[in-house]
Amino acid sequence: MLFNRLNPLTGDVASSATAMTAEAARAVVDKAAAAFPAWSSMGPNARRACLMKAAAELEARADAFVEAMMGEIGSTEGWARFNLMLAASMVREAAAITTQISGEVIPSDKPGCIAMALREPVGVVLGIAPWNAPIILGVRAIAVPLACGNAVVLKASEICPRTHMLIVEAFAKAGFPEGVVGVVTNSPDDAGEIVGALIDHPAVRRINFTGSTRVGRIIARRAAENLKPCLLELGGKAPLIVLEDADLDEAVKAAAFGAFMNQGQICMSTERIIVVDAVADAFVQRFSAKAASLACGDPREGRAPLGAVVDARTVSHVNHLISDARNKGAAIVVGGEAKTVLMPATVVDRVTDDMEIYSDESFGPVVAVIRAKDEADAIRLANDSEYGLSAAVFTRDTARGLRVARQIRSGICHVNGPTVHDEAQMPFGGVGASGYGRFGGRAGIDQFTELRWITVETQPGHFPI
Repeated sequence: MLFNRLNPLTGDVASSATAMTAEAARAVVDKAAAAFPAWSSMGPNARRACLMKAAAELEARADAFVEAMMGEIGSTEGWARFNLMLAASMVREAAAITTQISGEVIPSDKPGCIAMALREPVGVVLGIAPWNAPIILGVRAIAVPLACGNAVVLKASEICPRTHMLIVEAFAKAGFPEGVVGVVTNSPDDAGEIVGALIDHPAVRRINFTGSTRVGRIIARRAAENLKPCLLELGGKAPLIVLEDADLDEAVKAAAFGAFMNQGQICMSTERIIVVDAVADAFVQRFSAKAASLACGDPREGRAPLGAVVDARTVSHVNHLISDARNKGAAIVVGGEAKTVLMPATVVDRVTDDMEIYSDESFGPVVAVIRAKDEADAIRLANDSEYGLSAAVFTRDTARGLRVARQIRSGICHVNGPTVHDEAQMPFGGVGASGYGRFGGRAGIDQFTELRWITVETQPGHFPI
């Protein structure tokens, strides 16, 4: 049986995919488990070669990815091609680390004992990827686990099944042995049952999930019942601090990119701009002019920097946050509520802590401007959130910027750069309600391998009994 994903802008069928049953999903894991021994025993350069081919196969499908993302999530062509570029980089970075999965010899107090700490693949890794950056996050869910010698199962998003299927097709064409890279698709109504069956499967030894904090808590509880480690990259409410000595033009550019790229539907999106009073009026004036210049339009026409948001539920949520803020005294200086998925870039000034937009993740093209008395107050406001994924601070004093950055509770912080910044080799992840664990580079090796202690005795043993 198939299920359909509708284009959020037109309502037409964008893609169709198999609505797997729990039994079918378990069968995908069975195939991965059967393929794991041979894949894990392959040498690092053989795994590297497969991954390098996969990167090329992804790039060869560029036009298909653009078409799929435009149809399934209302993406602009620019966002789709950026997704593909970074995803291919992630695969090549994963290929580069196959020979870096190393151990160490640890001095032992026991005479003649050679003690080693070795990192070994764990088995089958379940990756659950979202829709908002579907190529980047779909690839991130599987690339480093594969490099480490694991088999993987990608649980595709019900919102962009075709986009995620294209990833798996690329890996299959690259020559990965059958079963090493599996995919599960399901209808939205069956998501809970399918994910539960996958987590419960005894062959699944690690789970990585990128998505909402609400669902992440559910997955963490289910994994804990099975004593299985999780890597969770969840929601965010990223603050961007503008201090009185900041280069306002640079801050405006970074804030606009961070707040409105992909219509604000990025986990790292700038959701709170915290500006000290001394420069608040000047910043808001310049930032509002920049936001007003960012038109939204039909992504298929390719004439506007902002495309469609993913669905009507997002429109309703963002409209509610704007209305609530206005009713409680905030100033809507640019944009406002929308009637369709083509939502304007919206700036809400003079936000206070009694407004829902102050604390609730919007995941849409709206940003809150919060005014701070001074540096200390700005740090307090930045930390006044359950989330802690990405953050930024703008100042001309680099040492000051580093000092402030180290006081912000977040997994990532950028001085004089946007909150939206990702590179394949960096340790990516958050704290608090933004999750735990780290994707990327050598940090990923730690997440997707088992550290074992193995000894070799080279002298006759002497025991007390």
